[in-house]
Amino acid sequence: MQTKVYNLEGQEVEQLELADEVFGKDYNEALIHQAVVTYLANQRQGTKSTLTRAEVAGGGRKPWRQKGTGRARQGSIRSPQWVHGGVVFAPKPRDFSKKMNAAMKKSAFLSALSTMAKENSLVVVDSMDIEPKTKVAVKVLDALKTNRRVTVVTENVNSNALRAFGNLPEVSVTTADILNTYDLVVSDYVILTKEAVKKLEEGNK
Repeated sequence: MQTKVYNLEGQEVEQLELADEVFGKDYNEALIHQAVVTYLANQRQGTKSTLTRAEVAGGGRKPWRQKGTGRARQGSIRSPQWVHGGVVFAPKPRDFSKKMNAAMKKSAFLSALSTMAKENSLVVVDSMDIEPKTKVAVKVLDALKTNRRVTVVTENVNSNALRAFGNLPEVSVTTADILNTYDLVVSDYVILTKEAVKKLEEGNK
């Protein structure tokens, strides 16, 4: 598979051969879905905690006698219907994490990457040598016709790119070694540098 390489002004400068082992895989929706669900589950901290009626301090004495007062019967001022009472089915700390073996994770990633390549949603640029200014980043996105939800992938940490795209809410910047299936799924376009493409090919062959 071949793809065009652009400069930051949106002009085609060359053609790049993409490795079929990385960019030529079949679409596997079930595996991609599993990878995304696993990723999102593993982002959850699971630390929220509230008190049940048994754990709230106080409320050991019946607030008034059972009958004869004209009021509804109550057994404790820490019952859920009372202000400052306990919570029904109170959430407790728990582990939401899921496991997915490395081969399946890699297969899902390559499937998502290949699908984006076939749909022309991958845009390769010769470099990401950009001024650290938001207005410059906007011009780059307009020139490349990718001004929607975009993930910018560089070969190494690029502080200028991070600063340039940092104020754009629908644009994220990452590196080739930590790019994952979720990043691909939530993006309309992925902009990669030539070096990032090489790094992806070296790491996934």
